[in-house]
Amino acid sequence: MRRSTISGVLAAALAAMASGPASAAGFQLLEQNASGIANAYAGSAAIAENASTIFFNPAGMTRLPARTLSVGLAAVRPSFRFSNEGSQTGVLNAGTSDAGGWAAIPNGYVSWALDKDVHVGVGLGAPFGLMTEYDDDWAGAAHSTKFDIKTYNINPSIAWRVNDKLSLGAGVNWQRMEVEYVRRTGIVPVGGFPLPASFATLDAASDAWGWNVGVLLELTSATRVGLSYRSSIDHELKGDLKVKGPSPLFNAARSSNAKADVELPDTVILSAVHKLGSRWELLGDISRTGWSSIKKVDIVRTSGLDNGAVAQVLTTDFQDSWRYALGASYQYNDAWKLKFGIAYDESPVKDARRRLTSLPDNDRTWFSFGGQWRAGKDSLLDLGVAYLYIPDTSIENRDARDPLKGLVKGEYDSSVWILGAQYSLSF
Repeated sequence: MRRSTISGVLAAALAAMASGPASAAGFQLLEQNASGIANAYAGSAAIAENASTIFFNPAGMTRLPARTLSVGLAAVRPSFRFSNEGSQTGVLNAGTSDAGGWAAIPNGYVSWALDKDVHVGVGLGAPFGLMTEYDDDWAGAAHSTKFDIKTYNINPSIAWRVNDKLSLGAGVNWQRMEVEYVRRTGIVPVGGFPLPASFATLDAASDAWGWNVGVLLELTSATRVGLSYRSSIDHELKGDLKVKGPSPLFNAARSSNAKADVELPDTVILSAVHKLGSRWELLGDISRTGWSSIKKVDIVRTSGLDNGAVAQVLTTDFQDSWRYALGASYQYNDAWKLKFGIAYDESPVKDARRRLTSLPDNDRTWFSFGGQWRAGKDSLLDLGVAYLYIPDTSIENRDARDPLKGLVKGEYDSSVWILGAQYSLSF
């Protein structure tokens, strides 16, 4: 394959990236490949079966052929259905349609060997994303009607085989974050009548840098262990806060430039893979995500008469979360490998009072299956399906800093489906 073809594939993957609905806890997107979906991403930092190891553990590139390309796509469909149980927001229509919807999360990776012990590569992905969108007149409209987070991540990496047992890897990450946050204002009744409805929209973006490292250890010919770490990334989002409604003078007075600081969390993964005979392979994963880096988000005006004033505070008070995954693969024949997995994913949200309408998150359990087809000597196609069970999720959120938002009280009926395909080629 010519180098120009590789560049074209990677450029197309980057151009296709869109916001993704959060599938892991918080607004993290685990779907940095689709080949791990069927195993519930168990063994992610140790499996190193295609070039997507660049994201999960760059040291795994030393296990790959001299030149490897891997591209994938995950289709994610979350469902967030709200049932009102006593909200006090002044909105007559207390219900809402499903706040979730389908989204596509692409990825692309290429790695190549400089010599037998040194490999380099680059990955394209979207490690964080969120999309919730409600009816404009739902009970929590003053809290949010739309919250859209996009990230784009480019990850050049290098791996070094120290000896037959140990490999090391490292990478740098350029990341862009884009946010659109829409909410309704002035809707709690005043003197028995609701104020005219206006909508405030924050559009902001940031570019920032981070890094990642990994270790891959071959304990025996049948067992290997991977350990990887991805740094937190500090984003200073800058953009516009615009108000639209029936009063042009009010809109102009309340619109301004704005900024918000967000430190996206770090992640550490410990994985193991063990060959059990000639057909079975067992996989395990423990990971921690440092969500406590996001305690609150201040949206600050940076122009106009209120320059420097805090326009709004999103109080998240997130806690660090853990994820546990177990998986197995069965080599059915020379062409087909069957994959299975289960995982438990903790939410960073502490309780109903600190649960945001923009992120009605809760603990989730993954049930995954799929298969890998060897289409030829040098090509693989992975297919995976996952269903994420989420228990009924209560919310009782009242913003003490802004009484006009009112109280959102009720319960979410939520779930997530994930479908994915990954094609990997050695050349």
